[in-house]
Amino acid sequence: MPGKNFVLRSTSEETAAIAEAAVARLAGRLVLQLLEESADSATGGTAPALSTLHILDHLQRAAERLQHRAAITAARAGAGYPQLGSACGLTRQGARRRWPGIFDHSDEAPTETLIMTSPDRAFDVLLVEDDAADAILIEEALTERGARNLVQVTDGIAALEHLRAPGAVRPDLIVLDLNMPRMNGRDLLRVLKTDEDLRTIPVVVLTTSAAPDDVNGAYSSHANAYVTKPVNLAEFEQAVQSIDAFYLDTATRPPRN
Repeated sequence: MPGKNFVLRSTSEETAAIAEAAVARLAGRLVLQLLEESADSATGGTAPALSTLHILDHLQRAAERLQHRAAITAARAGAGYPQLGSACGLTRQGARRRWPGIFDHSDEAPTETLIMTSPDRAFDVLLVEDDAADAILIEEALTERGARNLVQVTDGIAALEHLRAPGAVRPDLIVLDLNMPRMNGRDLLRVLKTDEDLRTIPVVVLTTSAAPDDVNGAYSSHANAYVTKPVNLAEFEQAVQSIDAFYLDTATRPPRN
């Protein structure tokens, strides 16, 4: 299924051994063909080793091109950077560095729908989150979908200072954690939804808590949505991108002041 982690029926070591044996056989056949077709078909000295090196270099380049095409195909089928990295023994960041901008790629006709959106301007998102690791994951999940101006603050007081600063850009979306120092998300949400200038900004609570009191309290304070952070990395990314897709692509947002 799109976006799901694939499962190989062999270990990484077994897969590596099979792949290396196949490449070695292919390289050997190509070297023999190259030497047979060469006018200088010397069978001794450095010729066989150098020919093997030459062939392996071209095989490596061909494999990289095929890998890039396979990554594009997987991305179009719904895979994200976590799945692409897992397939190649890379981290999410490693996959992003290997295939930057892969979600912008399209060799289809202009009438085809691209995976990424191309808004007239970059969307502005205020992330109120004190967990640095979660903040990085959220930022990566958002930027995979398109241009995002993401501002992160670590508590409610810092969020209000940012929102009320002279000349501050009004965010299109606020993503809010509940448990933070100084002013937590519960108190910030109540302030936001009673402030004449700020209450129309969509606020999505994204938190680890699934407690009924927290859920009811958030909606009672007029949160626009409540999402519990999944433990699974791929599901976490999918949840963030679903929030992004609805509020920034599908829903009609209130006009900026």
